[in-house]
This record gives sequence, C-alpha cells and structure tokens, in this order.
Amino acid sequence: MRIATGILFTSHGGQKLLGFPTGGHKVEHLMTLMGLAAILELVGGALILIGFLTRPVAFILSGEMAVAYFMAHASKGLWPVQNGGELAVVYCFVFFYLAAAGPGPLSLDALRKKG
Repeated sequence: MRIATGILFTSHGGQKLLGFPTGGHKVEHLMTLMGLAAILELVGGALILIGFLTRPVAFILSGEMAVAYFMAHASKGLWPVQNGGELAVVYCFVFFYLAAAGPGPLSLDALRKKG
C-alpha cells in the first residue's frame, strides 16, 4: 500500500511541477500554495515510495490532504462523493495510517533501524 500510494502521489506532484505525466495542470509559480503542494506531493510521495522518514512525511502529507479537502472541496457540498473530494480524503487517511503504523519491512527506514 505504501509503495502504490507513493507512486500515485508522486505522479500528482510530477504533473504540477514537471508536466509529467501529462493531463494535469502545471504550476507556474512555486512560491504559492499550489507550488508548495506540488513540492510536497513530488518529494513527499517519493519519500513515501522508498520508505524514508515515513512517519513524519506521512503526517505532513495527511495534513496537506486535509487542508486540500477543506480548501478545494468542502465548500462544494457536504459529502466527498458530491464535492469531488474522495481522493483527498482517501489520501489523508492512508497517510495518517502510515504515520501511525510505519513503513513496514520493505523500506529504507527498516534498513536504517537494522543497521
């Protein structure tokens, strides 16, 4: 779950910062809230993918997704399925789970702990 989530989340940042994969909207200015979100998604997603600093990064990304939900979706309706915020809610809770449970044995964090 951590690896798949990391790949998917990194792709959101890649769309915003690099224009890859195609289909997203590229962020023009990094010194904006969207620029910060893009950096968190690209770098944070990559760190989640490899399992490095998983707990603190996942906690930060969970918060990012909560903020994204309330800023971009909640005003459009009460229910996530109604306001288009399902993905933000799922990411928020997956990251919150990873912050609590940790990265698992196949991670750089686990290798650091052994050594």
